Amino acid sequence: MIAGYVLSGLVTGAIFAIMGSGLTLSYAATGVFNFAHGAIGFLSALLFYELNLAAGLPAWLSALVSVVVFAPALGYVLHKAMFEGLAQAGETAQIVATIGLTIALPALGLLVVDLAGLPPADATALPRGVGPHPARALDVAGVHLDSDQVITFGFSAVAAAGLWVFTRHTPYGLRMRACVDRRRLATLRGIDAGATSALAWMLGSGLAGLAGVLAVSVLGLDATAYTVLLFASATAAVFGRLRSIPWTFAAGLALGVVQNLVAGYTDFLEEVTGLRTAVPVILLFAGLVLLNRSRERVAGSEAEDAPPPPDHLAGLPPWRRRLPWALGLAALVAFTFTGPDYYVGVAAQGLVLALIFCSFVVVTGIGGMVNLAQAAFASMAALTCGWAFTSGLPFAVAILLGVLAAAAVGMLVALPALRLGGRVLTLATLAMALLADQVLFQVDAFSNGTIGWSLPALGFGFADTSDPRVRVVVLLLLIGAVALLVRNLERSASGRAILAVRSAPAAAATSGLSGPRTKITLFVLASAIAGLGGVLYAISKGSITATDLPAFAGFVWLAVVVLQGVRRIGGAVLGGLVAVVVPELLATWDVSAHVGAILFGAGGMILARHPDGVLTQLAEIRHRRRSRRAEPAQLAELAEPEPARPAAPATSELTYFTLEGVVAGYQDCTVLRGVDLDVNPGEVVALLGANGAGKSTTCAVAAGDLPVTAGRILLDGEDITAWPAHRRARAGILLVPEGRGVFPGLTVEENLRTWLPDPGPVYQRMPHLIARRTVLAGALSGGEQQLLTLAGALLRPPRVLIADEPSLGLAPGLVRQVFDVFAELRERGVALLLVEEKATEALAIADRVAFMRLGRVTWAGPRSEVDSERLTAAYLGVS
Repeated sequence: MIAGYVLSGLVTGAIFAIMGSGLTLSYAATGVFNFAHGAIGFLSALLFYELNLAAGLPAWLSALVSVVVFAPALGYVLHKAMFEGLAQAGETAQIVATIGLTIALPALGLLVVDLAGLPPADATALPRGVGPHPARALDVAGVHLDSDQVITFGFSAVAAAGLWVFTRHTPYGLRMRACVDRRRLATLRGIDAGATSALAWMLGSGLAGLAGVLAVSVLGLDATAYTVLLFASATAAVFGRLRSIPWTFAAGLALGVVQNLVAGYTDFLEEVTGLRTAVPVILLFAGLVLLNRSRERVAGSEAEDAPPPPDHLAGLPPWRRRLPWALGLAALVAFTFTGPDYYVGVAAQGLVLALIFCSFVVVTGIGGMVNLAQAAFASMAALTCGWAFTSGLPFAVAILLGVLAAAAVGMLVALPALRLGGRVLTLATLAMALLADQVLFQVDAFSNGTIGWSLPALGFGFADTSDPRVRVVVLLLLIGAVALLVRNLERSASGRAILAVRSAPAAAATSGLSGPRTKITLFVLASAIAGLGGVLYAISKGSITATDLPAFAGFVWLAVVVLQGVRRIGGAVLGGLVAVVVPELLATWDVSAHVGAILFGAGGMILARHPDGVLTQLAEIRHRRRSRRAEPAQLAELAEPEPARPAAPATSELTYFTLEGVVAGYQDCTVLRGVDLDVNPGEVVALLGANGAGKSTTCAVAAGDLPVTAGRILLDGEDITAWPAHRRARAGILLVPEGRGVFPGLTVEENLRTWLPDPGPVYQRMPHLIARRTVLAGALSGGEQQLLTLAGALLRPPRVLIADEPSLGLAPGLVRQVFDVFAELRERGVALLLVEEKATEALAIADRVAFMRLGRVTWAGPRSEVDSERLTAAYLGVS
């Protein structure tokens, strides 16, 4: 019997392994965890079903079209429409945008089926699989399996082996891993990060499609089942650390076996409803806690969320900033007392959700932590309140007890948050919410089964909340109180501590600020707010059951709030009203419910380009309109030429690499204010100046890592201003960035192979690297990393080498080795632009020198004309 459980479990685990491998591949190559992976699998399964049933194609051909053609094409389209922009967005925007796709993609597929008059997708039926129909019975080691199960396992093994070979032993796989390790550096090495990401999304979507088609005979055409499959597969990906496809594959198989064995040998757990089906969720949570540290490391630095957006309304007087909200509030109050009861009730429903959504402003908007358990907190408070009131406690005490219960559960959920961060914390909170749904809320003594608990209206003597107008007023007052709480929190010492812990945890710890205490405080406060909203939801409805606020509701709630603007209470209010009013309007206009879900997914695509939400986007649009008139004059002023200054005699009529009147900066901050600079073949130009003069920005602009606002850049007379970084690198412009120009997550051998087809000659030139060829580059010393950065340039000399602080942090002996490499490259005709804080080393090798101050080149000339007075002026900022 155990052999039967193991073999059938391996088949189930094979589907987990395929989908988990796709998750791992797309995440490892792009850094985006795709919550819509299951939705892509569902669409592929739906297409397979329609091609086979409606079009009459053979099952194998239907599967081939769905998996090899449709799914990769969908992955490419989504990459161009959304994922390409998400790669540079914060984690919150990434999570929410893919959640939007999880809802929109199945709705889009089902809407097309309805409009085209195709056979409807019956979520309760089990369509035929890829193999023969009816499935043939097979006897494997004395265990009865069918042909669909054997085909599933065979495809999973082939897919896993092929993926491992692809990522480890092909140039394309190496480029993918380089992009996720250090995306910026990869582009500076000539790797087209966009094309590499597109390929990764195509392959990942193909695997999702394969898993979807193989699972259709087991799951049917139920979109929710594919979302559940995603989270089971995420367990396998987590045990593979979201990087190793072989480990992910093995974990997927093991998960299927464990789930089968638990289901077959744990009859004694039948009294604990839902525990056996919650095995993947339990393992997911355990894997997240045991296998992950406080923050995921990306290229030697912490993976942090996007910084707060600039306040585009900062120049407006306070009354002007508050005027739109005051008008909106006045309109809502007027509608409350004049509108029909039904629509006032709809507005009250939206405000109930808005109160719950305020909890996201606290934990995500202020704390930067993505928590998907808010629906569980709301449900916990409502069920506790119902149980307490039915047990005979006063209604006010029952409400307080419900809110305290939510806060207590929030504290328990906060415990893993002490060591987790980013998308790992997101998955952990979702696992906790699913556990509550499948186990805790299924206990009849707590939830009263399918009947639930009845709750009375909240009375105030002269009126009660059975009147929707009273509900609106009560909810507005509570939301106002929460807004005041959030405002005071942000402006208090505690709020400043929270922002410090969020933006720089290590620095905050050295300042005596407690990160764990801050996280627990935010979780508890947000949980209490969500709990209060959950209680009022139950009071408004008149009852509460375990299924009224499912865990997946929190999945959608977060997305709705972030789309509006999760950093503001106004975004929560707008999100709550949108979540209720839009479906109501669609139903009134007799529009398919699928349209609302599709529009929601379109909002996710907008979020990829505007990650701070609709409210910030509107403020930015108004800001741009105000500043558009002044922009030409500002650019003219910035690009105004300096007074005539001494210049080096030209070595030729046409300089080789030239910056002409370059203006550039970051967002609204202009750094370079009309930079003119040129470098010729076989020449070293030292760019010197004090910190903040704009030297590193000049390097970034020259290499294409930062766009130009005005001016132009020429290479051998050709205008390359519009060229992206990877195209400039392929044309021979190499930037050695400040710090170290290596991929720390790749081995020495793999680092060299990112730009050399055969790294053998490097080992002949630098024999000390032979013994280190299989060592991760991040484990090398600083000097070894810098020499590894320059090793490829010795074999394939670039046309232009830009070195930004190459001696930073190196011992004197290693500094000499690095500058010897520069001298050799000069002799081989390379044009070198050298940025250095150590003037002595730079001047020793330079042919010409340029001094920068406040974003301008203030003097340029031969090395022989540099004296102590000019050095003093450059570094001390004196005339």
